[in-house]
Amino acid sequence: MPWVVPTQRDCVALSASQRQCERTAFSFYCSVREQLPVWMLEDMRSMEVFCWDDCGPRAFLPSEALLYALVHDHQEYARFLLDRYSVSALRTPRCSFCCCCGGTPLLTVAVRYDRVAILGMMVETLRDGGAPEYLDSCGGCAHVANAGKTAVQLALELSQPRCLLLLLLHGARPDGLELALQRLISCDAADHCQARRCLDFLLLFLSEPLAPPRCLQDEAQHWKRLLGNQLFSWLSGLTPPPLLLQALRCVARSGSDRINSLPDFLQLHGWH
Repeated sequence: MPWVVPTQRDCVALSASQRQCERTAFSFYCSVREQLPVWMLEDMRSMEVFCWDDCGPRAFLPSEALLYALVHDHQEYARFLLDRYSVSALRTPRCSFCCCCGGTPLLTVAVRYDRVAILGMMVETLRDGGAPEYLDSCGGCAHVANAGKTAVQLALELSQPRCLLLLLLHGARPDGLELALQRLISCDAADHCQARRCLDFLLLFLSEPLAPPRCLQDEAQHWKRLLGNQLFSWLSGLTPPPLLLQALRCVARSGSDRINSLPDFLQLHGWH
């Protein structure tokens, strides 16, 4: 009967099942960390490893296995999961803290760990699977570090230019101009080059600023020195885009290898 209070034996059995799920999940985590062969990991995931949720024990989902592969950069296992399960392997895993479906999107995990190779596999899967809208997803529970941020915004915040370029080349929205500018002025000297690179890549895919960024209205002379007169004037809405920027946009859209192989004097950071 639903109103019958569970016995002490039931509670002990329940906690024992939960502990067994935790043990198998940790064993799976260690196996991915140790880069065990793909066939062995998939056998474990489908037959030996269990999670505990509201309905009791269940097998690990492909998206949860992909999360482990991302954390430990197991590229072969990530490739298998994406080839076998396609876009379903990219569904946001359940949040282990509050057991809701708003966990961390896997694209942002790839950016946070700078897993460029696996991120490339992921964006190709989204393109082939007809789910480009996932590129701009910003889910996540309120207590998750990346909550409310797209993968592009996180790449700008963490100064991850390789991840940012991959996302933009595959159709992610180039949102976050003000974030990129603030990152450029707030980062330390060690990260300045990467932050500038992120701003450069963002500008290649930004057609027109909707409005002049508010931060440029303060300390205009400082921003002119930092960005150069041409870029500052364009971002302030005073002039058209510089010719170099317009030319490099065509190069950037032809592939990341093309823009990365340009000599330094043709990079955007060299125009001022």
